[in-house]
Amino acid sequence: MTVFLCCACGTSFDTDTAPMVCAICEEERQYVPPSGQAWTTPERLAQTHRNSWQQIEPGLFAIQTVPAFGINQRALLLQTPAGNILWDCIALLDEATRQLVTALGGLTAIAISHPHYYTTMQDWAAAFDAPIYLHGADQQWICRPSDQVRLWEEDALALSDRVTLVHAGGHFAGGTVLHWAADDGEGVLLAGDIVQVTPGADRVSFMWSYPNMIPLSAPEVTDVAERLAAWPIERIYGAFAGQNIRSGGQEIIARSAKAYVERITGRAAADPDQAPPRW
Repeated sequence: MTVFLCCACGTSFDTDTAPMVCAICEEERQYVPPSGQAWTTPERLAQTHRNSWQQIEPGLFAIQTVPAFGINQRALLLQTPAGNILWDCIALLDEATRQLVTALGGLTAIAISHPHYYTTMQDWAAAFDAPIYLHGADQQWICRPSDQVRLWEEDALALSDRVTLVHAGGHFAGGTVLHWAADDGEGVLLAGDIVQVTPGADRVSFMWSYPNMIPLSAPEVTDVAERLAAWPIERIYGAFAGQNIRSGGQEIIARSAKAYVERITGRAAADPDQAPPRW
């Protein structure tokens, strides 16, 4: 059996020959390129690509493949007193990355926001003997089995006294964000693109399909905002390079959700016929 990587999204499949289709790209929240589905292997990818590292703040590193591969998201390595957590995943796990992660203390857990970033989570888990925490609502999108997968169903799952996975929904039924109580006492949200940081870094948005520009409904966005309202959030780090909100995160989420709901319903919150959001 050979591990094949989808060049469009980075999802890995374990088969004798390259798959005919990628189940992730065929689904409406992703896309098949006009040129068709293309495949590579981890070995070939490592010959042409490498991973770059950036320290975003003390205890938090971004890892991103260059040149861009697949969806081009970044993974985040979070250092905590209880051990290191890999948030979201990228397809390339080369020898340099293995050595750097090992030198930083390895991994005690892997947690992923949604299926678009599952990529080679199975190989990362095997390399560092780390469990993979995925919300059970997205179980159908696991394209390679792994004994390391731990499915959870709750509204929140504590990985330590400082780190909690929060079921936010939205983009995917099992859409997950990570809340971190940082050393400075502030709340930090690792959001993937369940909550998408916009280019001005002063708003967020919410979508059902980003590449196909299909929005979420107003009730779905309200639900995401309400699920996050209980968590103190100052900083937000999104799925892509530069998606960093440095202050006022909770207020930004609430304000952005309110604006989204008003726009998609065509009614301002001051409309007496419209019940105000509960967050």
